[in-house]
Amino acid sequence: MGADETRTGDLIVGVQRPPEIIRTLSTAVVPCRCLCVVAELGVADEIEDEPMTVDELASRCDADADALNRVLRLLASYGIFRRVGRAYEHTPTSRSLRSDDPMSMRAFARMWGTPMFSTVFSNLEHSVRTGAPALEANGPWDYYFQDHPDEAQIFAQGMSARASVDIAAVLDAFDFSRYGTIADIGGGRGLLLRAVLEVTPGSKGVLFDLPTAIDALDLQDERLTTQAGDFFVDSLPVADAYLLMDVLHDWDDAHCAAILSAIRRAAAPGATVLVIENVLGEQEEEQAKRRNTVDVVMLAATGGRERTANELSSLFNRAGFSNGAVTDTSGPVRIVEARAI
Repeated sequence: MGADETRTGDLIVGVQRPPEIIRTLSTAVVPCRCLCVVAELGVADEIEDEPMTVDELASRCDADADALNRVLRLLASYGIFRRVGRAYEHTPTSRSLRSDDPMSMRAFARMWGTPMFSTVFSNLEHSVRTGAPALEANGPWDYYFQDHPDEAQIFAQGMSARASVDIAAVLDAFDFSRYGTIADIGGGRGLLLRAVLEVTPGSKGVLFDLPTAIDALDLQDERLTTQAGDFFVDSLPVADAYLLMDVLHDWDDAHCAAILSAIRRAAAPGATVLVIENVLGEQEEEQAKRRNTVDVVMLAATGGRERTANELSSLFNRAGFSNGAVTDTSGPVRIVEARAI
């Protein structure tokens, strides 16, 4: 063993000793909250190409200079901003907190700082003891869209920011041009479908979501139509391919089977359903931390879960689809493809 390694039973731990690993995870909420606050204050937007003093940053962001310096100093130790004396400059990571960055993640960090997520994870013990979501009496969709519309806007922006990163990986990995009509079920603002149509000029798209989502859109694309409805109640559009990106993981198996059955009723034999999610590997792998983290988020927030390809295939079979074939992407999401039989 090397000088920085120690053995615990049959496990060799690298740089951090086991107690330090526990310490690091136990205090992970601290840099997380610092990141959320800095994103909310818009600190990254104020720093251009040259370092800016913390006093000037605090003045522009309506913050206390000493407190802001301590928060930025912590983030800089994670590679988010670079400390230059009493000033800070950008790193590649901190630039992604700028609102104008092409791959901006500012909205995503703001989303994790909203009261809903604080409530969910302060009640995680309830979910672990019961298997029920922490917001059991008032799920996240009611919480956002009925009771907290301001938070709903931040949530929508955060999910769009995260989706933009994943969508680029999806387009690189999969050829959608084989489909004449593509329906995005539960597609929200249509980010995925619009991106797919941009690279498939011969295809048409149908965006299906709840009336509250569809009514908020202003789409200017003659190849893209919308249909408002509830996939548990209303008929779905007829299409050659059906996209389900980050939809099934919101629901338990019974609800997932109902969604897939609704698609099967609309789909002709041979039509394709494409599930795009953080599909779990059967064994541990490079993206395991990310995928397992999202799985616990689903447990606490919605009562849903991340699934393996085999678990998705079982749901496909119940609804009248073939076993799912898996396509990896360069990111954490995978594409699971099944056909109506």
